[in-house]
Amino acid sequence: MALLHILRYPDPRLHKVAERVDRVDDRIRKLIKDMAETMYAAPGIGLAATQVDVHQRVIVIDVSETRDQLRVFVNPERVAISGEAEWEEGCLSVPGVFEKVQRAGKITVRALGADGEPYTLEAEGLLAVCIQHEMDHLEGKVFVEYLSRLKQQRILARIKKQERQTPGPEGRRVVL
Repeated sequence: MALLHILRYPDPRLHKVAERVDRVDDRIRKLIKDMAETMYAAPGIGLAATQVDVHQRVIVIDVSETRDQLRVFVNPERVAISGEAEWEEGCLSVPGVFEKVQRAGKITVRALGADGEPYTLEAEGLLAVCIQHEMDHLEGKVFVEYLSRLKQQRILARIKKQERQTPGPEGRRVVL
């Protein structure tokens, strides 16, 4: 297994729409394992393949306290949504940013598991929010795009400032 590089917002590759997976084979199972390792190391509770510059419809999620209940969604599709929920969300592609986002409170999703077998899952609470957040990535959408234009501009300004203050490979500051 290998840790994968997580793209950072506003990288344009985060806006690329992911393609369906034709079949769950050894390559996809390796991707799932690498994504899970990357998500746990980050640390995060969800990761979409788009975030690691693989534009296929694959998501890994683990919202458990014990971090041992990995859920895999290949080609996830919304079957039904209902209710409303507001959660403060963060994202591995937008580190250090947490904002409240309105989403459906309950979701039913159909997907393939790591074994390639289809299943349907009803989720609510944090799991429902996480599924929706990660499915947005597969559609090329980042959670900050739910926010007002002003908040988006402030987040971009903060990110650019952080980049300028981050030392480059030789210890110099990166200037954009």
